[in-house]
Amino acid sequence: MPHINRASSSITPAYTGRMFTAPIPSLRLPDEPMDPTAAYRFIHDELMLDGSSRLNLATFVTTWMDPEAEKLMAETFDKNMIDKDEYPATAAIEQRCVCMVADLFHAENLRDDDPSSAIGVSTVGSSEAVMLGGLALKWRWKERVGTNWRTRTPNLVMGSNVQVVWEKFCRYFEVEPRYLPMEEGRYVITPEQVLEHVDEDTIGVVAILGTTYTGELEPVAQICAALDQLADEKGLDIPVHVDAASGGFVVPFLHPDIEWDFRLPRVASINVSGHKYGLTYPGIGFVVWRNADCLPEDLVFRVNYLGGDMPTFTLNFSRPGNQVVGQYYNFLRFGRAGYGQVMTCLSSTARWLADELDKSEHFEVISDGSAIPVVAFRLSGDPGYTEFDVSAGLRSYGWQVPAYTMPEGAQDVAVLRVVVREGFSTDLARALKDDMIEVLGKLDKLKPQGTFDDVQHFAH
Repeated sequence: MPHINRASSSITPAYTGRMFTAPIPSLRLPDEPMDPTAAYRFIHDELMLDGSSRLNLATFVTTWMDPEAEKLMAETFDKNMIDKDEYPATAAIEQRCVCMVADLFHAENLRDDDPSSAIGVSTVGSSEAVMLGGLALKWRWKERVGTNWRTRTPNLVMGSNVQVVWEKFCRYFEVEPRYLPMEEGRYVITPEQVLEHVDEDTIGVVAILGTTYTGELEPVAQICAALDQLADEKGLDIPVHVDAASGGFVVPFLHPDIEWDFRLPRVASINVSGHKYGLTYPGIGFVVWRNADCLPEDLVFRVNYLGGDMPTFTLNFSRPGNQVVGQYYNFLRFGRAGYGQVMTCLSSTARWLADELDKSEHFEVISDGSAIPVVAFRLSGDPGYTEFDVSAGLRSYGWQVPAYTMPEGAQDVAVLRVVVREGFSTDLARALKDDMIEVLGKLDKLKPQGTFDDVQHFAH
């Protein structure tokens, strides 16, 4: 047998301090290779400087999944979603997920024996989904106005409370954004505002199901009704896109009687984030259309696999298949009853926390978690400190609770927000409440007068 020299491994320290006495290069490739264990430790240790994702109450993004889901996702890191010929099972799973989302939102003409009857696609979060939904609106507008579209300026009507990706869409694809302002006490758009700003060059109206700022639901049905009346009176046929990134996997289970989806004939398309209340790790989203007529054929590419025909419409190309696998796991794991149970529990935790904050008499609760499990609140009166001071104080306890000012029209209003997600138990909510009381007690003594106003950034 060949001699194995174990001397080097036997003297390797449990940590790498004796092997690396100077910082490793961070902006250029190292000159020499590194032991895999050492490389792991260097990166692992630096990542310890991040905050705990479970205590990050700023993010809507899922931070906990079943171990079985994590195992499945680890097994499919190397599968490329775009290679539908090579990975037909993954491609079929993606289309099943699209069908399930379309069915949940009451899309038209769905057939159990035909997965292609669902018109939609999985995306990298709702950001890509928004871009695709906006592109379909613009292309339909081009078809509607005819060959002189190049001499006209398309516009998109939406609230100033939209996520920044809508601003990106308008800039990247040359659409005039028409932002509807908020006001103190009203942080959603109204049908009256919509009617004042639409015209023959409006490609669509965006309504949000669960705003980033407060978690509130915009009045989709009332907006559609107003646009229906406008169509009858003036012939302006303006579609609605529902940005359901935050609420699309909540409202169908918590509030099934609210009509906001394809049950309303004016809703043409919907985006939703699987990595939010779809309960899947980032980043997975979906965009679905009412029917094939709402997605212009010029935007669709078709891929044949296993003798079938799969329409694809994406901005990204290569991406890992593990995200859609994780989402499919959740769909099978929870089903409608399971999602309903999870959302009911999260909403109960959010409403308990909102009640406790309200009882403290330090805060005015703006949204109590009953629409979606998001609690938004502001300080009452002028206690001698600001929401930003409260946020900074909570960081010393490990909590990341964002403070931010409201959008155009209500910029003078500052808000704190807690997103209640899977993994944030009522016991953790109690701990947050107790730490909040400690922070408020310290601030009542210090009166820092907004010391931290300029250092806390708005977090999505």
